[in-house]
Amino acid sequence: MDNSRSLGPLLREYRDRLLPTDLGLPRLPGSRRTPGLRRAELAELAGVSEDYIKRLEQGRSHPSASVVNSLARALRLSQAEYEQLSALSGHAIAAPGAVHRTIDAATQQLLERLGDTPVAVYDAGWTLLAYNAIGVRVFGEPADNAHQRNMAWRFFMEPANFGWASDAQEKQFKTALVADLRDAANRYPHDADLAKLIAELRASHGGFDDLWCSGSAAKFVGTTGVTHHPNVGLITLDANALTVPAGDLKMVVFTAKPGTRDAHRLTALGEDHTRLLHYPQ
Repeated sequence: MDNSRSLGPLLREYRDRLLPTDLGLPRLPGSRRTPGLRRAELAELAGVSEDYIKRLEQGRSHPSASVVNSLARALRLSQAEYEQLSALSGHAIAAPGAVHRTIDAATQQLLERLGDTPVAVYDAGWTLLAYNAIGVRVFGEPADNAHQRNMAWRFFMEPANFGWASDAQEKQFKTALVADLRDAANRYPHDADLAKLIAELRASHGGFDDLWCSGSAAKFVGTTGVTHHPNVGLITLDANALTVPAGDLKMVVFTAKPGTRDAHRLTALGEDHTRLLHYPQ
């Protein structure tokens, strides 16, 4: 795919090739000064302002992923054209279906073999799909409800058994988590469950909504925090996120610094790692 073109001229090209009647808009009286759609007509179809379309075409604004999706629908772009528009705008391509919520065989194998290390597998929207047994021993049994298994829901809406050394660390983690959710929503715009989760979080938690509106592009790759276990006490853990391409999943591996009290406490919780726990959708 040729990504050497500029966004502004491409938008004008897409706009010029359409007529209002092609999109169900009324034919206005008088002659049209230019071929195709007027900026005002495209703005109405895409749900943005005419001035914003002008700034995009002049290269003075950068569209969000949601605006790219709206423009693609308004301009009736083909999949290839949509992908080019997304690439020129610097955004991920939206998937046609829903978030994958099943685990592939290779990831399942890793869960089975990493028996001494807490591991959790999440879907693209950060909802827990599976823990290995030591993961359950460290963090406890999650609820059956999908919302309550979602990492964002847990850390914004409920008391979480995981803390940070500073407020700055916590803010960095939550900012990255919200950015990941925004990215998932842009890539899976037709997933009703994900859209519902985000809508409820935005309506129920002002801090989540503020981070959502900030437009941060941070990504969650890892953090260090402390969890309190009722049997062994405090454990400091490094949480590192790995991407699983098959199914667009996220695997989070929790480890403790070797030779520390935390490592010994983690070992004490890992005596029985013969079972995997999967959670229904």
